[in-house]
Amino acid sequence: TLIEVDARLRVGRGIGKTETAASIELLHQLKRRGHPDAPPPLVSDGWGGHREALIEVYGEVPDYSGRGRPPTLKQPGQDWQYLQLVKQRENGRVIGVELRVIFGNPEQVLADLEPHTAYVERTNLTSRHMNSRLVRKTLGFSKRVAMLRAASVWEDVVYNLARHVKTLRLEVNDGTRRWLQRSPAMVAALADHIWSIEELLSYVPVPSNT
Repeated sequence: TLIEVDARLRVGRGIGKTETAASIELLHQLKRRGHPDAPPPLVSDGWGGHREALIEVYGEVPDYSGRGRPPTLKQPGQDWQYLQLVKQRENGRVIGVELRVIFGNPEQVLADLEPHTAYVERTNLTSRHMNSRLVRKTLGFSKRVAMLRAASVWEDVVYNLARHVKTLRLEVNDGTRRWLQRSPAMVAALADHIWSIEELLSYVPVPSNT
């Protein structure tokens, strides 16, 4: 799952037999949804094949100068920023975190990116509460990939449009209420209110800023 940090908006989800395959699918979604030329700055943990997926989806083969064997391998872009947080564990407990700058100038990457994965870890836990097909050690797992995709799409739509996130609320104190509850889609300017389930089942969600 890929989320936008400020809005907590889920912008994509990859499903595959391997973590690399899931990452490639996820980045293809990102490429179609507003980042066609280069990936945005990314932070992830040390698992998964994100590095390989970034090169596969966004990498380019260097121009051939006419000397020697022409290059065939894709290379990362000069302006990419990708930071990994590798957790060090002992007896199942996290005892430290190592920051690894995979792409980009190390000083610039560490200055620009927040070195944590708390928000995506929180949304992964939320997924297990909202989608029983993702719960571990259960008989409710998906027997078919198509059904898992359908359940995951519905979960992401509900999360983005119909569910408020406590840390996104605004204090308004307008006489009738203290807080304005907001969904990730509202913070991302894709909706002007929290959708009801009836609305989700009756209408096609269209961004309000288009």
